[in-house]
Amino acid sequence: MAFRKDFLWGAASASYQIEGAAFQDGKGENIWDKGVKIKDRIVHGENGNVACDHYHLFREDVKLMKEMGLKAYRFSVNWARVLPEGTGKVNSAGIRFYSDLVDELCWAGIEPLVSIFHWDYPEYLHQKGGWLNEESPEWFAYYTKVLVDALSDRVTYWLTINEPQIFVDLGYRQGIFAPFEKHTRKELATISHHVLLAHGKAVSVIRKYAKKKPLIGLAPTGPTVIPEKETEQEIEKARKTSFSISCFGESEFLFSNSWWLDPVFLGKYPEDANALLGDDMPEVKEGDMKIISEPLDFIGANIYQSLVPGVGAEAYAQNCYQGCPRTMTDWAITPEVLYWSARFMTERYKLPFLITENGMAGMDFVHLDGKVHDSQRIDYMHRYLKALKRAADENIDIMGYMAWSVMDNFEWASGYDKRFGLVYVDYQTQERILKDSAYWYREVIGSNGENL
Repeated sequence: MAFRKDFLWGAASASYQIEGAAFQDGKGENIWDKGVKIKDRIVHGENGNVACDHYHLFREDVKLMKEMGLKAYRFSVNWARVLPEGTGKVNSAGIRFYSDLVDELCWAGIEPLVSIFHWDYPEYLHQKGGWLNEESPEWFAYYTKVLVDALSDRVTYWLTINEPQIFVDLGYRQGIFAPFEKHTRKELATISHHVLLAHGKAVSVIRKYAKKKPLIGLAPTGPTVIPEKETEQEIEKARKTSFSISCFGESEFLFSNSWWLDPVFLGKYPEDANALLGDDMPEVKEGDMKIISEPLDFIGANIYQSLVPGVGAEAYAQNCYQGCPRTMTDWAITPEVLYWSARFMTERYKLPFLITENGMAGMDFVHLDGKVHDSQRIDYMHRYLKALKRAADENIDIMGYMAWSVMDNFEWASGYDKRFGLVYVDYQTQERILKDSAYWYREVIGSNGENL
C-alpha cells in the first residue's frame, strides 16, 4: 500500500534560521536578534543577521524546491517582521514578503504550510513581560489575525505553535535559547498556560476569518518511547511512558507530550501533572480550557529520535547502546520512532498525523566534483520513511512528511556548524547546491513512496 494520494511531501524551515535581513525594511527586533549579542551564547559568536539571505533569494529558493519535486513547504513567519512592536501598526514590507513568498509557492505548484510562531518573539513584547503577561494570548491572536487577513485567500494549512517543549524549557528554564532566562517552576507553568491559550485563540481567529477553509494543527516535538519488544505488555509500558508528565524526570515536565497535548486535545491537564506540580500548577480561569481545546484538524509533530527517559551520565539512555549510530548532533538514529509516534499519538488524540519535521545533521561538504554526496542522510530518510510507511500500511492516517530542513541554516545556539539541509548553502557566497539527498527525495516523491 502506498501513502494516500494527497500525501504532503515537503520540507520545512524557520524564519530566523534562514531569512536574514534582520534589520531591514522596518522589521522590529526579536528575542533572538537581541539574544545572539550576548557573549558566549552562540557557537563562534554567530547570528542570523544574514543567515541564508532567504529574504532576498526566496524566488531562487522556490525554484530549487520545485526542482526537488516538493509538493509542500512549511515555513514560519517572523512576528516582528510583520508587527515591529508585536501588536499595533503592521509593517507593509514584512507582509509583502510573505505574500510574495506564498504567491511564488502557488505558482510553482507547492502547497504553503504557515507556522505562525517558531520562537522569534518580539523583543518589545518581551520587555512587557512576554509569555508571563496575561495579555500575551491576545497579542498572539492579534498577530494571527494580521496573517489570516493577508494570506488565507491562498493558504489552507496553518500551524500555530512550534515545539513549545523546546522554546519554553530551553529558553525560560535552562536559559540556553533566547531569551536566555531561568524561571521558577510556577512561572514556567504560567508561561505554558499562556502559550496554550495563545494557541487556542489563534485557532478561533483562523476559523472565524480565513477566506479559504482552513486545516489547523500545531507542531510539538512529539517523540515517543519505542517498545523493547512488540508484546502487549511492552507496548503498553512504552505508551504509558510516552505520555507520562515525568518521562524525562520530575524537573523536566515541560518536555512531556501530555503536558502540552492533553489540554489541546482532551481539554484538561494530565492527572499526573497535578500530582507532580501541586501549588505550582497554572491558574486556570473559567473558560480557559474551552479556548485551549478548540477543535483541530490534525496533529503535527517534529520527530528526530525516540523519547529518552531520564538517565544518569554514567549509563546509556534507553535508545542508545555502545557504538550506536548517531547524527552530527549526537542524536541516536531510531527510525521506528515514526511508526510508534504516529500510532500512539493517533490512538490517544484521534486525528490525522503530520510529520512536521524529521531529518539529520550530517558531515556535508562540497566534493571535488562540485557535488554534495550525503549518502548517510539518504539512508537515514529511507529508514525513517519506511517506518512511517508501516504506519500508513496499518491504516493510520498519515497526512504528510516535512523533511528538516529545506536548506542548511542557522542552527540556533549551535550556529552554522550543523547542516540539516537538502540544499547545501555556502554561507560565504550564498551559493546553493542540491545535495544527493534532494535528488533521492525527488524520486521518492515521484513514486509517492512506492520505491521505499
